[in-house]
This record gives sequence, structure tokens and C-alpha cells, in this order.
Amino acid sequence: QVQLVESGGGLVQPGGSLRLSCAASGIIRGVRSMDWYRQAPGKQRELVARILSDATLTYADSVKGRFTISRDIVKNMVYLQMNSLKPEDTAVYYCHQIDRYYVDYWGQGTQVTVSS
Repeated sequence: QVQLVESGGGLVQPGGSLRLSCAASGIIRGVRSMDWYRQAPGKQRELVARILSDATLTYADSVKGRFTISRDIVKNMVYLQMNSLKPEDTAVYYCHQIDRYYVDYWGQGTQVTVSS
């Protein structure tokens, strides 16, 4: 089973920036979407950003204008550039992909903490 591995999380002050990366341990054929989700303590996991195979982008309203999702198709990597971070962005961020057979792939998550 291919694994997704996130990196780039950490502690940052409000207004700061972080860049998350997600790498696949193998080949996922026919990726339909590459996403970033997040889950804050006591809250449900929510979609943060999505990029479809046709490059259509979707963002949660709460991150529009601050976060940018991008991908490297050759390397099968996806990134999340997070700017102007707020304390409410604090969460565990998860990488997710769906392949051509609608099989889900999840990473183990990376902690992002925004605090002064």
C-alpha cells in the first residue's frame, strides 16, 4: 500500500508562514484529486484545499487568499503554502489523495501550531 508522508509542520507566530509538503512512497496511478485536510482538537476533519486532475482548485472560505495548494505531477507531490497564519489555523494537517478506482490514501498528519 502506498503511503503519504507529510512534512513542514511546526510552531509559527501569528502572521507567519509555513509550507507543507506531501510525498507518496510509491506510484498512485490515475490520481483524481490531491487534498489537504485539517483537524483541530474537538472538531471534525475539514477540507482545506483541493486540486483536481484537471487543475481545478477549491479552498475553504476560511483560508482563501492566504493558502495556496500546488502540485508536482512528475514527483507526485503536493504542497500547501500557508501565509498570514492565524491561531485558528492550529490543527493537524493531513494529505489525502484519491486514485482512479476511488481508493483513498491518507498521510499520518503533521501538526501546525500558530501561537505567540
